[in-house]
Amino acid sequence: MKLYGFGPAASAQRVRVFLAEKGLDIPTEQLNVRDDDQFAAAFTAMNPFHCVPFLELEDGTVIAESVSICRYLEELHPEPALFGRTAVERAVIDMWLRRFELDGLVPMVHAVRNHVPMFAGKVVPGTRTDLPQLPAMVIRGKELMEILLGRVEPHIARSEFVAGPEFTIADITGFFAIRLTRVLEMDIATRYPAVANWFAKVSARPTFQF
Repeated sequence: MKLYGFGPAASAQRVRVFLAEKGLDIPTEQLNVRDDDQFAAAFTAMNPFHCVPFLELEDGTVIAESVSICRYLEELHPEPALFGRTAVERAVIDMWLRRFELDGLVPMVHAVRNHVPMFAGKVVPGTRTDLPQLPAMVIRGKELMEILLGRVEPHIARSEFVAGPEFTIADITGFFAIRLTRVLEMDIATRYPAVANWFAKVSARPTFQF
């Protein structure tokens, strides 16, 4: 088993946090995506979506999505349970995981890639295109995050973690979605104090010290 990643990439960091929370150590090869290492023929054959991280198994199977990698590792190493233990726990965790991914992380990724000059020509993850950066996508991404935060605020005010009393994969994904608000200078602490307190608590975990 071998993991391919890039240290600064948020998606790779999501898996790194998951591994740390599990106490797992997997051989990892760093691909410098800024130098387009992932587009080399050998890596394209393994992962045609050209995004990191991706996990190569002993039989040659390649798993190329962060949460899918984490789900696979959870099956092999069920404790501590970051996807839940019972049917209800798994469903609730998956519900919050999808909320933060679909309503927060994805819109914010596109907002950041359409805002930060470094991502010119790279607005779609895993591509090198001439698609222009669109300010409207930045505005819409922030608007969508505001809607999500407004819904999460009262929930997290009465919950220890995103999906209940225990830390889960939903907290890992939520952390990286909220962290992107800093890039766009969104004021979280003033308008969403419960979210800000949760974010600070998660940030203080040893596994999040990059």
